[in-house]
Amino acid sequence: MTFKDLGLRSEVLTAIEELGFNAPTPIQEKAIPHLLQEISDFVGLAQTGTGKTAAFGLPLVSKVTEGNKKPQGLVICPTRELCLQIAGDLEQFGKHLNIRVVAVYGGTDIRKQMNEIKTGATIVVATPGRLVDLTNRKAISLAEVEWVVLDEADEMLNMGFKEDIDTILEKTPDWKNVWLFSATMPKEVAAIAKNYMDNPLEIAIGDKNSSNANINHIFFVIKEKDRYAALKRLIDYNPNIYGLVFCRTRLETARVAEHLVKDGYNAEALHGDLSQAQRDSVMGKFRSKTVQVLVATDVAARGIDVDNITHVINYNLPDEVENYTHRSGRTARAGRSGESLVLINGKEHYKIKAIEKIIGAEFTKGHIPEPKEICEIQLMNLVDKVISAEVKENDIEEFLPLIMNEFEGMSKEDIVKRFISTEFNRFLEYYERAGDLNAKIEKGGSDERSSRRDRKRGDGGYRDENKSRFFVSLGRKDGLNPGGLLRVICDSTGLTSKDVGRIDILGAFSFFEVDNEHSDLVTKKANGALYEGKTVKVEITSKNDKKKSSDRRGGGRPGGRSGSGSGSNSRSRSGGGGKSAPRSRSRNRK
Repeated sequence: MTFKDLGLRSEVLTAIEELGFNAPTPIQEKAIPHLLQEISDFVGLAQTGTGKTAAFGLPLVSKVTEGNKKPQGLVICPTRELCLQIAGDLEQFGKHLNIRVVAVYGGTDIRKQMNEIKTGATIVVATPGRLVDLTNRKAISLAEVEWVVLDEADEMLNMGFKEDIDTILEKTPDWKNVWLFSATMPKEVAAIAKNYMDNPLEIAIGDKNSSNANINHIFFVIKEKDRYAALKRLIDYNPNIYGLVFCRTRLETARVAEHLVKDGYNAEALHGDLSQAQRDSVMGKFRSKTVQVLVATDVAARGIDVDNITHVINYNLPDEVENYTHRSGRTARAGRSGESLVLINGKEHYKIKAIEKIIGAEFTKGHIPEPKEICEIQLMNLVDKVISAEVKENDIEEFLPLIMNEFEGMSKEDIVKRFISTEFNRFLEYYERAGDLNAKIEKGGSDERSSRRDRKRGDGGYRDENKSRFFVSLGRKDGLNPGGLLRVICDSTGLTSKDVGRIDILGAFSFFEVDNEHSDLVTKKANGALYEGKTVKVEITSKNDKKKSSDRRGGGRPGGRSGSGSGSNSRSRSGGGGKSAPRSRSRNRK
């Protein structure tokens, strides 16, 4: 199906073609025809990032009367950021129509917004509190509103806006249509549908309260004292992370962000104690990827709509289990994939099972990466940046004789060693004596179901002792992507996708993992295979062995140092008052 099949006005179709929209998403495909053709109330349940704004925005701009200066359409949403985003989207959808969209929200001059409304507004996009203020001042009339959209209804109720929403809906005409969009359907949202809607059509994309199918949910069991150290390892293991870290309280959010900045990470905090100007500054940095990790509370993160977020890390689980759906929904937007990582202590495993029932998805039990694994992936990321770096011949040509003279007498190997040491010594020293941070689940023994899933593909990309790791000579610059590498492996060896674990595609080369039992087969068959006419060189870099892995966790080699950081008796120096983590340049990569 295309947008032309949905019945939208020609001017709106022209606008979305200019925006590069191709095919409608499932919620758009089901909602738009009904909202255009029927005069009825509507409930749309779909995860964040599935295209809900266009699902109500496109029919709304198609139905309002051009040139009308009194609000016909009213969109209510939880936060300033979402308000501005929706208003901008509606302006784009209706740019070939004579309609005016006005956004009203708190934290800015109300008199300016009053003047904008007085000038004329066909559609008003508002946060609940500011709209109530404007109605109390008689600055806006809702008497001619024909369509009221409640976007992110569950989040507005979680933020305490129920009374404001009741007040607003009571001031709109009885004959209006209410379109309610939400990611979850708790009883409070159902109550709005019952009190203010007449026999609404309900469309759910996936089960109610369900999680996006493209999100990989992984939990890690750690000791409480190691929570911050574990967070840093998860970030270090994903050097190109662009993610959100969720904390329970403002104080904890500020403290975690402060520690991350002190330890060299590109991080900022987002919480309720920030002024609007500070909040705007932080969000601007995050959207531009100047900030790579945003540490936030649930309330402060409401309405954040940022694409390409790779990871959501739950530093703590939310107090309300339903809020996990909103947290995880910040990643895997617009058909992409993402990971939602959860840190729990040994007594919190029951919470994971409760969330699984609500979101309709299973968690995988992950393992906090060992120092050796982290150092390997960070080092290879550094090497990849060097290989992929653009060389500006004209700019450095005049300096080359001087540089080459300084390196005279040194072998290529010596130069590489010194370069790596210059860039990486502090990082290696930090992890040299770091121990195993994984803890056991208490009051329940081992989780047999999670152990079974750990042996399958989809273990979250964290190293599995049952898998061997391979180096591949091609990378992104050769046009290689995860699907392409998977095809090469499976076509050349006869294996299936479930036998393949983590795939890392870097600029100049790549890595992948397969079950140990297939390592010899991959070495023989995959090496020398072709990918789009290019020969693929495949070499094994590490073959894990259960017995050896078990021995390491028992304390390492007798009398040996825990240089790889895998000995459980080694005290971790990565948290609290320990040595600060060095700044890895890979974290500055935008």
